[in-house]
Amino acid sequence: MNETYYLGADVGSVSTNLVLINEHGSICHKLYLKTGGHPVETLKNGLRELAGRACGSASIKAVGATGSGRQLAGLLIGADVVKNEITAHSVAAYSVEPRVRTILEIGGQDSKIIFLKNGVVCDFAMNTVCAAGTGSFLDRQAARLEIPIEAFGSYALRARNPVRIAGRCAVFAESDMIHKQQTGHCKEDIIAGLCEALVRNYLNNLAKGKQIEAPILFQGGVAANVGIVAAFEKILNQRLIVPRYYDVMGAYGAAILAREEMETSGRESRFCGFHGIEEDLSINSMECKDCPNMCEIIRISSGGRAMACWGDRCGKWSAASAVKAGSRT
Repeated sequence: MNETYYLGADVGSVSTNLVLINEHGSICHKLYLKTGGHPVETLKNGLRELAGRACGSASIKAVGATGSGRQLAGLLIGADVVKNEITAHSVAAYSVEPRVRTILEIGGQDSKIIFLKNGVVCDFAMNTVCAAGTGSFLDRQAARLEIPIEAFGSYALRARNPVRIAGRCAVFAESDMIHKQQTGHCKEDIIAGLCEALVRNYLNNLAKGKQIEAPILFQGGVAANVGIVAAFEKILNQRLIVPRYYDVMGAYGAAILAREEMETSGRESRFCGFHGIEEDLSINSMECKDCPNMCEIIRISSGGRAMACWGDRCGKWSAASAVKAGSRT
């Protein structure tokens, strides 16, 4: 007997996350994969692995895509719904904690804060510029200190006197950290200081002038770092909730949205299948010079034929796409 699932895909610059949820909205299978600059190959491998976990008997009723690579993912897998990360993370958080008021989300390359009222997004802010407020900043400093990133949080919790590190800029923070090493501070105090610096940077960039109300959910890969959780709770003087599936909440939200879409529309899914990604796909970019916007157009082709384009503000290229995936926002 075939199991019926809804598939969610969150394709980002650092990770590609996939989940299968059942009719009741529970996560049955999940994957957290490093994108490694190869989103198509990573997505293809992830789908193969999911098929294996579901023993090849899975019936996919609907598919949702999100993340910075959502347009690409939506096209490749035949998504029924393609939504932005704010929407996907909010839906997932609300499913976990219906009273949620604030969502803190920190990934490898960007971060965001989302405010909800009665389950509806009322405000949000994103950081895609400053590396000092993202997971990649911690990865670099862990490498410099020669400790595995997985141990970063436990080091921070052992600190007795966390040092004050300038966290407004990644370059200054790194320079300040090196100075603290040279003056003899122990690794534990430096790491705790780095965690607090990242949290201050995050709050100054995204939450300045905003009221952070509980319940607060902490999502994204960095939520695994107990040092960052402790730093947030210390600075905010509030408790954080880290969901069980903190690392795939975007994909979880996309799957929930796909389920809701199909329950409303009643149509058949566009899903291409676990092995449906074509082998001869090519992706390239070009700069459109038809107007002063100078948009970077991303184009995906198969067998020399352009299948889809996006990145244009006016819609000239995307409107001419030969294939389109689901509803997009």
